[in-house]
Amino acid sequence: MLHAVGFTRDDFSRPHIGVCSTWSQVTPCNVHIDGLAREASAGVDAAGAKGVIFNTITVSDGISMGTEGMKYSLVSREVIADSIETVVGAEGFDGLVAIGGCDKNMPACAMAIARLDRPAVFVYGGTIMPGIWRGQPVDIVSVFEAVGKHAAGKLSDGDLADLEQHACPGAGSCGGMYTANTMASAIEALGLSLPNSSAQAAISPEKRDDCRRAGEAVARLVRDGLTPRRMLTRQAFENAITVVIALGGSTNAVLHLLAIARAANVRLTLDDFTRIGKRVPVLADLRPSGRNMMAELVRIGGLTPLMKRLLDAKLLHGDVLTVTGRTVAENLRDVADYPAGQDVVLPLSAPVKKDSHLVVLRGNLAPEGAVAKISGKEGERFSGKAIVFDREEAALEAILAGRVKAGHVVVIRYEGPRGGPGMREMLSPTSALIGRGLGNDVALITDGRFSGGTHGFVVGHVTPEAAEGGPLALVRNGDAITIDARRRTIDAAVSARELAARRRRWTAPRPAYTRGALAKYARLVAPASEGAVTDLPIPAIRPAPRR
Repeated sequence: MLHAVGFTRDDFSRPHIGVCSTWSQVTPCNVHIDGLAREASAGVDAAGAKGVIFNTITVSDGISMGTEGMKYSLVSREVIADSIETVVGAEGFDGLVAIGGCDKNMPACAMAIARLDRPAVFVYGGTIMPGIWRGQPVDIVSVFEAVGKHAAGKLSDGDLADLEQHACPGAGSCGGMYTANTMASAIEALGLSLPNSSAQAAISPEKRDDCRRAGEAVARLVRDGLTPRRMLTRQAFENAITVVIALGGSTNAVLHLLAIARAANVRLTLDDFTRIGKRVPVLADLRPSGRNMMAELVRIGGLTPLMKRLLDAKLLHGDVLTVTGRTVAENLRDVADYPAGQDVVLPLSAPVKKDSHLVVLRGNLAPEGAVAKISGKEGERFSGKAIVFDREEAALEAILAGRVKAGHVVVIRYEGPRGGPGMREMLSPTSALIGRGLGNDVALITDGRFSGGTHGFVVGHVTPEAAEGGPLALVRNGDAITIDARRRTIDAAVSARELAARRRRWTAPRPAYTRGALAKYARLVAPASEGAVTDLPIPAIRPAPRR
């Protein structure tokens, strides 16, 4: 059978390396990855091993955003991780190159790499270049925010259509420090990618070279017997958290790093993000909260100079092993600093924010935790009156119709991992709020999650989720809610007695899906505070007592 797909007799004496391509035409993030997979396979072959390309699925968050289809997004992470594990396990590959380019296939690749624990390298497909509209750089989030401006009468039909046609000029992942670029950087900081793989344009000689070198690196890792769990230590995850904070990265990194850690059997909790966040500043002035696109970080030297600064400040563990076969400190030894005069990455002495923008909150609305993205520009405390919606679509309709006013706390519930199911991202409502000019005057909380493109006073991942009887299910219109990022609290001004009375009257909603992938996911999924994974350990079976 392998002769039929092109093997020679000599190939059977070589290590067989799977090259996982997440190629698809459904999103620009992945439309070019078939070519990158061929480059990686050529690198494998040149290093004396045999590359075998295989595919897995991907879905487009940006296209499904705000629709019922978005419920499949986080589900796809589990499907992709399972499928990579299945192919590599079934075919008996000695090693793996995994190439990802969109929000969920990237952590999925890392989860599969951690589960399999065979020599492996992850390659990021690379960032899209900015679109240009009326002389200004634009991207996908520009369009989502323009929808709000259009609803407010600030943008014409023709201008909105024209912006849509210019926002995404070609292949590559969304162009700010959104979830794809965040996770690429986090995976590199974990040690699973070659240096600067996370900071290259999708269509570039550098990215093609990165793929070829990744293929060569896996062949070397097979020869040396170096497997991912040698690299995926607790210290490696602390490095990844540090880098995500320094970049001002997506809240989704919390969810995905928890999931990757579980796959690697590393204990990681929400409290680790709080502990590390107290001492690590935000240094990168990148969209969505900042000014610059990812392409600007690429232009000035990428991720490695930032990591060198963090290492020199003793904020990274330098002795963590990486896929180069060298440690983090060894990889960064000869890295030059950013060029003088650049304003994309600020010095540690004058950061964008002196501590983390990712704030874990607890209180009577989130006893098991919630995750806020507080850049500091929207303030650190918000009090307002709840306006409650049981579906994202209902909230978006109210925002666009002007029913959400300054001083409201928008509550979107029953959108958690189990209740949605699928924990949809709320980019449409949050972008509509920004577009209508309410970004500093309205807060939004949900048991769903947010796109990396979201900014404003937003709190997601509320746990326990509403569908499981969490306190969010008990909130009523007009309840006073206070979010305090300094005290790390999120509370409704409702007494414990009143909440208990409401809970007695509450009934769980009927499942939205009873068959298929979404129903299966809802039955299996762990809470957001545990990474929303479905790969849970099976309880030990106790032998039946002897009669």
